Amino acid sequence: MTLSEELSWRGFVNQTTYPDITALDSGSITFYWGVDPSANNMTVGNLAMAMMVRHFVQHGHKAVLLVGGATGMIGDPDGKKQERDLLTVDQIEANKQAIAAQYKQVLGDLPFELVDNYDWFKDMNYLTFLREVGKHVPLRQMISRDFVKARLGDDGAGISYAEFSYSLIQGYDFLHLHQEKGVTLQVAGADQWGNSIAGVDLIRRVTGNEAHIWTGPLVVNKSTGVKFGKSEEGAIWLDPNQTRPFDFYQFWLNLDDEGVEEYLKYYTLLSKDEIDGVMAEFNANRGGRAAQRRLAEEVTSIVHGQQVLEDVLRATAVLFGGGELNDEAFRVIKNVFEAQPLAGDTPLLEGLVTLGLASSNTEARRFVAEGAITINGGKVDAEKQSFTTEDFHDGIAVVKRGKNSVAVATTD
Repeated sequence: MTLSEELSWRGFVNQTTYPDITALDSGSITFYWGVDPSANNMTVGNLAMAMMVRHFVQHGHKAVLLVGGATGMIGDPDGKKQERDLLTVDQIEANKQAIAAQYKQVLGDLPFELVDNYDWFKDMNYLTFLREVGKHVPLRQMISRDFVKARLGDDGAGISYAEFSYSLIQGYDFLHLHQEKGVTLQVAGADQWGNSIAGVDLIRRVTGNEAHIWTGPLVVNKSTGVKFGKSEEGAIWLDPNQTRPFDFYQFWLNLDDEGVEEYLKYYTLLSKDEIDGVMAEFNANRGGRAAQRRLAEEVTSIVHGQQVLEDVLRATAVLFGGGELNDEAFRVIKNVFEAQPLAGDTPLLEGLVTLGLASSNTEARRFVAEGAITINGGKVDAEKQSFTTEDFHDGIAVVKRGKNSVAVATTD
């Protein structure tokens, strides 16, 4: 299957400057994709574009992956209703290192070159920037952007010169990489089309050369209609310290039936035949959630590695499938599950409320009276007044209400 065919059936075609997408199928193209270090890691929204990048590399194209140390100092204003808070230099540096590590994790053994746009902006003075960049960018082009018009409108919050100039900085990235690395294509998410066009136009005006853009779609959760990668608790991050692997796995496992085939195409490396097979099994018994289970396993393995996936599956079997709570099970649960701090002598009813297993002490008392509460597999009776140190094994206690409501308490 050619790259254009691969991207088409997976749904990675949104907008492009190529008049014919089969241009991707001949020769090796040097392209770039960038992420600003506005946070210290990427979300599953970024992951969709990272997976698209994998397909480009696997089909023989050369990837230049950019960490935006310079653009991160300003922050992309597109889609924002008000000015961003500026990050410190130390915050940006830490974020850059974390995102670079995630590039390596998601792309695995695939080759790519890592660059940082701070390297070419740090010594550029203001007059040089105006002459080499600003001189070639029509003001009409900049003020026609939707987010600029919205921010300057009667109900808008206004926009600083710094954020207004963001697209010039990103446009120069494309020009610099074109001249220094031979980059002729920028790949990006749908929300970066305007910034990317600025780079194509700048390359044409400065060098007379042709450059192109390929954007993937904005992934939307079909059951909620909102940008993909959000949960009730917030964004789903790739960093295990911000979204624990167990919660990461559960996010994919609990996705809607309507969108699961699309998510399999975006977020896994399964072939068309493999996905067709998964969907056939899923459609024969939707209650079995075969598609969501395969999706959760594939994505967790890509982002966190096969060993972590195996730990998550063991923890799931113990917490929800009645598996044995032995020493190994406690170790695995401690590594992959989001634990809630709880003092060793916390009153039982208060602790159940803290752990989210009851909404009030009254409800907690009823659950205990009904025999619905267990700690480490042992049923709790009405005589138990508080948690004790004996309830914690290696610093954690597995507390359940019924079969499916689980919390892990920790004294650490």
